[in-house]
Amino acid sequence: MKQVIEAFRRQDAEQRIPVLRLEIDYELSTLFDAIQVHDQAAVTASKERLDKYRQEMLRLEA
Repeated sequence: MKQVIEAFRRQDAEQRIPVLRLEIDYELSTLFDAIQVHDQAAVTASKERLDKYRQEMLRLEA
């Protein structure tokens, strides 16, 4: 049973990583736009989302 759960987690991670990369790319674009217009609130919010994505990516790749 433990092996089945581990296999499912690996498969789930393999499917989530490409989606997460797209989300990171989009958020980086959002951050760039916020920096360009000097919107500090949007910059801060975007950085927080990117940090959450980074943590999730590290968990999935571990």
